[in-house]
Amino acid sequence: MDVVGVRAQMPNNEPIVLLREAGGHRMVPIWIGWNEANAIAEALEGLRPPRPLTHDLLIDTLAGLGHRIKEVHITELDGGTFYAVLLVDGVEISARPSDAIALALRCSAPVYCADDVLDTAGFEEEEEAEEEVEKFREFLDHVSADDFEVEEGPDGPGDEGDDPDDDGDADDQRSA
Repeated sequence: MDVVGVRAQMPNNEPIVLLREAGGHRMVPIWIGWNEANAIAEALEGLRPPRPLTHDLLIDTLAGLGHRIKEVHITELDGGTFYAVLLVDGVEISARPSDAIALALRCSAPVYCADDVLDTAGFEEEEEAEEEVEKFREFLDHVSADDFEVEEGPDGPGDEGDDPDDDGDADDQRSA
């Protein structure tokens, strides 16, 4: 699985981590806490705090003992609760998926998801929407202000005419 990122699920503004099937189009959202969301987001950005956080401490402790996390498995979905294990030198250690993912990102361990979890919780990614977003990003990368024509309004260039919402206050102008 690829860790796509952390999002806020609306309308309750609850954090989720979004996983994408490697080489596929299915996505799995896992609801997590805000602290774990921050830990995952920081790891995705490659940020390392000046002092170790709990996830860093565990990785450093394992390394100090000559061990490392080899892989992470999202193993089960039961009653809306996801379960995960860390595989540390052949030993499975039970973990919350959010912690397991944060750890995996910090030590470059792969994340796997059981097929039945993927079948139950996964949904098909909207490929067309993603392609449209990518096309728009490419457009933005190559567009400049000179590419746009300014239409002349009755009061000169850039004036489109009377705006019923314009009270003449310059503070009303918005920046893009």
